[in-house]
Amino acid sequence: MSGENTVNGLIIAAPSSGSGKTVVTLGILAHLKAHGVRVASMKSGPDYIDPAFHARATGLACFNVDSWAMRASTLMAAAATAGEDADLVVCEGVMGLFDGASATEGSTADIARRTGWPVILVVDSRAQGASAAALVKGFDTFRDSVNIAGVIFNRVGSARHQRVIREAMAYAVPHIPVLGMIPMEPGLELPSRHLGLIQAAEHHGLEALMAHAGHVIGRHVDMDALQALATGWSASGQVKPLQPLGQKIAVARDEAFAFAYPMVLQGWRNQGAEISFFSPLDDETPAADADAVFLPGGYPELHAYRLSSAERFLAGLRDAAGRGAIVYGECGGYMVLGRGMQDADGTTHAMAGLLPLGTSFERRKLSLGYRRLVQIADTPLGAVHSRFRGHEFHYATVTNEGPGAHLFEAQDADGAKLGRMGLVNQNVFGSFIHLIDREPKD
Repeated sequence: MSGENTVNGLIIAAPSSGSGKTVVTLGILAHLKAHGVRVASMKSGPDYIDPAFHARATGLACFNVDSWAMRASTLMAAAATAGEDADLVVCEGVMGLFDGASATEGSTADIARRTGWPVILVVDSRAQGASAAALVKGFDTFRDSVNIAGVIFNRVGSARHQRVIREAMAYAVPHIPVLGMIPMEPGLELPSRHLGLIQAAEHHGLEALMAHAGHVIGRHVDMDALQALATGWSASGQVKPLQPLGQKIAVARDEAFAFAYPMVLQGWRNQGAEISFFSPLDDETPAADADAVFLPGGYPELHAYRLSSAERFLAGLRDAAGRGAIVYGECGGYMVLGRGMQDADGTTHAMAGLLPLGTSFERRKLSLGYRRLVQIADTPLGAVHSRFRGHEFHYATVTNEGPGAHLFEAQDADGAKLGRMGLVNQNVFGSFIHLIDREPKD
């Protein structure tokens, strides 16, 4: 994709997390696809779980978009790629509409400003009546560059509750249509764990849930009016956020290693790399001809015994490193490259031993936030002083890290210094950071 493409889109956002926007988004995607609309999706922010749900609903890869962590050209190219064969792109927001890396940067509202796409606000109305309209009015007037084009009220109660909300909306914000009122219905909840939702691959009733959500949306939301609100954005370019690790990259993919950003993988393909997949949990090895191996993040701590017993996988990883292939790990993948991982019960499980690293989930500590990164060692990702942006989210603590060369000098989104992160051992390297893009310059 290199030519300009008019991408029709809209954004599903909410005043806060927990409003139900993910299930509403899945219901919208499922309904549109079932009715013959070529629908694609995107996800605002660094989340790596919701996009997998989107992909199951649409059958297409879901790209993340992030106004803080991405260059403007990367964000535009992501939208252009998503909309290439789609009638409509639905972008799900992150947290509350105006929440991001800081009070003024990195929010879903910034995506709306850049794309010009209208915002559909999903409001949880369980504990409010007319006050829900006051909330919508506040969001409508908070930032002039954001167009709140419609509202879906979620978890609505009685017929009287609906009437009170509609009357208050007609009084407070008559120019914003109420697109729907979704009642509190059983079977519309997604289970969660410590890093967010249970993964799509683990949710065995997901198809039934999405079909149910699609039927609920069809009954209670004016889908014709919603689609009519979409606007076009002239987007172009190919996604190329990171340099490829090699020409033939073997990527670990299963329930323990599911947090690879689809846009990063597509970016490597766009630069001529071939991508193959293998499952460490099934004791598979990287492809024999791979000149690079990527272990993404995920939930290795939930499968520590199984991974430590996967002798073919661990031997194949060591063999790849021994023959000179690049081996790179992020977050959970970084931990697996270490010497050992301690589970929540305090049992230590031997890992690949390719980096001088020990980690523990017995002593849990949350590390969360955007990261500015300067590379302090040459790697295929770039030379010394290459700059990146990424995201860190884990509960592991480091029991030992080193001795050895570090990979990054890190700062948080506000510029506070966090010190050195990650390790490099010749052709093996990694860190707890999920890299998103090179440092924005435009």
